[in-house]
Amino acid sequence: MLLIEVTNAREVVGQRLGRLGSRLIGKVVDAEAQVEKALIQELETAFREFGIEARIVSVQGPQLLGRSHLELPLQVREDRQVGPQSLTS
Repeated sequence: MLLIEVTNAREVVGQRLGRLGSRLIGKVVDAEAQVEKALIQELETAFREFGIEARIVSVQGPQLLGRSHLELPLQVREDRQVGPQSLTS
């Protein structure tokens, strides 16, 4: 299992949206959700190309605490199944 924590979502979205858009982060734009959605799309494409079947879930809440602890309150933002069964839907 892989966990990927994006630590600069606000900066990435701010760069993409420009100065005006940067002011909207946290008010109108959820930076983490936007970056995660883009990453999921890229991962889904790459996984299909390699024949990898996976479940990619974007959740809100978990936090890495140092190197040995993970706090797990979560809210699922997006859940995609990648693989042959998802191609027919």
